[in-house]
Amino acid sequence: MSSGTNRNAKILIVDDNPANVHLLEMMLEMESFSDVDSAIDPREVEAMHQDKNYDLIMLDINMPHLDGFQVMEALSKIHESDYLPIIVLTAQKEMKTRIKALQGGAKDFVTKPFDRAEVLHRIENMLEVRFLYNERKNQAEFLEEKVHVRTEELHDTRLEIIRRLGRAGEFRDNETGMHVIRMSKSCQRLAMAAGLGEEMAERILQASPMHDVGKIGIRDSVMLKPGKLDADEWEHMKTHAEIGSDIIGEHSSEVMSIAREIAITHHEKWDGSGYPNGLKGEQIPIAGRIAAVCDVFDALTSARPYKKAWSVEDARAYLNDGAGGHFDPELVAHFNDILDDVLAIRDEFADEDQDG
Repeated sequence: MSSGTNRNAKILIVDDNPANVHLLEMMLEMESFSDVDSAIDPREVEAMHQDKNYDLIMLDINMPHLDGFQVMEALSKIHESDYLPIIVLTAQKEMKTRIKALQGGAKDFVTKPFDRAEVLHRIENMLEVRFLYNERKNQAEFLEEKVHVRTEELHDTRLEIIRRLGRAGEFRDNETGMHVIRMSKSCQRLAMAAGLGEEMAERILQASPMHDVGKIGIRDSVMLKPGKLDADEWEHMKTHAEIGSDIIGEHSSEVMSIAREIAITHHEKWDGSGYPNGLKGEQIPIAGRIAAVCDVFDALTSARPYKKAWSVEDARAYLNDGAGGHFDPELVAHFNDILDDVLAIRDEFADEDQDG
């Protein structure tokens, strides 16, 4: 036998004839295999294998209580997605028996009476396949883990880019980067309260920071004007929703698709009086409706150079008054339910110079 064979392989011999078991044990012992078990009662095999996970099983076909086919059927349920070499021990040479054994999970045959050289070479071949399979499986699992780690890194990088782009839009409006964090986390919480599920809520969390990215494209004379905008300036300001949608663009990523939805619809109103497209009710995507509620509440309760922060009570009253007009009434009701969570987010990510 080849010296490369792993003598520590775990081997199980199953035969109701003690003489056959003893003969095979002697053959393996002479080749220095150190981990060989045996079973005369086939009913013990399933439990033994579950306990030890053998590398090779040598299995007789004709046995009392359970025949070899029944044993293989039981083992197949344990090793549905794994490779378990089974060498069938049989005195039968009929093709029908061999085909049935192969269909049941056998990988090779040894005919009784045993020829020592044949037995050992077949064992060596089966163990080589087993160890190669395990090696490839371990490599695949290692690569899968590396891909998983890399995917997580890309996920985190994408989220950070989205947040930074969102902050760029906020800085154009003299707002702080904390607004996009508070707003996005509030959106996630409101999405959960509305029953959208964790996955969708997570996507909205990632997408919503880009809601005002279109402000990058608004003229400085409009963005930085200290007083009230005139009609033309207001029309120009409203184009930030479409500009944001164009900046994000069409994308196969579900997060980016939701980000685009939010950018172009978070200024739409439930009664159809919003912009840019005058969408009404459920014509407005749910992510845009959620962003509208959370964006307005955070903007109202945040102090800015051109305004003082509203009290929580006044901002809440504004949302309630706008339910069914500006805002989706069901989302306003859910927002009232999670207000304590929103305020906790507001405290955790407060602006450094927040005075409200």
